[in-house]
Amino acid sequence: MECLSSPFSPAHHLTGDAALNVPAALVLEEPLERLTLGERAYARLAEHLISGRLAPGERLSLRGAAEALGVSIMPVRAAVSRLVADKALEVAPNRAIRVPVMSAAQFRDLTATRIVIEGHAAALAAERRSEADIPAIAAAEAAMRAESLSREPDLPHAVEVNKRFHFAVYHAAKSPTLAGIIRALWLKVGPVINLDLLANPERIHTGGAVNFHAEVLEAIIRRDPEKARAGIAADIKGASDFILSRGNLPD
Repeated sequence: MECLSSPFSPAHHLTGDAALNVPAALVLEEPLERLTLGERAYARLAEHLISGRLAPGERLSLRGAAEALGVSIMPVRAAVSRLVADKALEVAPNRAIRVPVMSAAQFRDLTATRIVIEGHAAALAAERRSEADIPAIAAAEAAMRAESLSREPDLPHAVEVNKRFHFAVYHAAKSPTLAGIIRALWLKVGPVINLDLLANPERIHTGGAVNFHAEVLEAIIRRDPEKARAGIAADIKGASDFILSRGNLPD
């Protein structure tokens, strides 16, 4: 399977059967507390996928991940097994563990699903939000706007605040069922988001995400579910169209 180019560089190489790359993002994490280690390892690895800090085709070392997270290999192996079951990671024919490389057809299908599901969540957020929900959404929108206006934007931070904005909106929908579905979708799409902002820095200035986020925020404040739905749908579609236009996803 073809691997897409990644904006991440492996931190180091290991020897032996687990001679796979350790993503630099993992090395930056603080060691996990030694409580419910399997759950904590799963949550940390899932967060890296959702946040787009692991790239399509990037390989993962069990030993390296365990060292970075401050746990033994066993909870990491359990976490990886869950992520493989979630189809967020895969085991290659050579037994390497890696982030799947999504085809263009798979990405289109995932995008269409996200537009329906996440659009519905945004509409519910406009209907159900409380005043306490607004600051988190507004803060993420402002942080994304600040990055877009910067002459030297912090692109990893832009990816993070983009994710933070979306999940603050979906949290305001107050639907645990929808939240679980959306999280599962982002486990798959998170790495591909690299192909938008991180691999194409000009998008922070020329893309429409900042304006779409502002429209969604205003719609939620005004309790306008259809405008909130339309804004999220336009945001997802705009990023998807750009990623597909680059031709980096295999047919």
